[in-house]
Amino acid sequence: MLTFFNQFPQRISDVTTQLTTHGIPLTAPTTPAPPLDPDDPWASSRPAPPVNRTTLALCTAAQMLSTHHRTTLSTQVLSADALIRELGVRGLAQLHTDLHDGAPIDYRFTRCPYCSGCGEDPLLPDCAELGCPPQYEFIDHDHICPVCRGESFQPEWFGPERITQLDRLGRFLRII
Repeated sequence: MLTFFNQFPQRISDVTTQLTTHGIPLTAPTTPAPPLDPDDPWASSRPAPPVNRTTLALCTAAQMLSTHHRTTLSTQVLSADALIRELGVRGLAQLHTDLHDGAPIDYRFTRCPYCSGCGEDPLLPDCAELGCPPQYEFIDHDHICPVCRGESFQPEWFGPERITQLDRLGRFLRII
């Protein structure tokens, strides 16, 4: 039975199984540094770090890309590697926006691709891992999702609420 929090290990398992089936290694190798171009102000002489392809963020990015482009997951792994290398987990929010033609995403109405709408970090990290101040350890504070920033996916509540707000705004504008 698939419950809310065991869907995340299942997502990782599905992606890593597909990668293994296609003979793609589960760690992206370090890429050598490109030759330094003196005319490029953004050039770097550092090699790109390796990427662990068994993380929830990379598996989510690969699934988002393959679903959007309607291609196999194996063809999108390098794009997912680049995204996670450059932007990390927060890059998923940018990817989500880009895949929707740059339109802003309201996560109250659109399910977050990383946390699936729960608003919390799906990895359930503890305070020591995240470096939270020591006083937070005992107050049981939430660790919000780095993609949707803790928005609560509740279209059935926010939809009627938004219509009510627009009705009030419409009445206000008629008065003016």
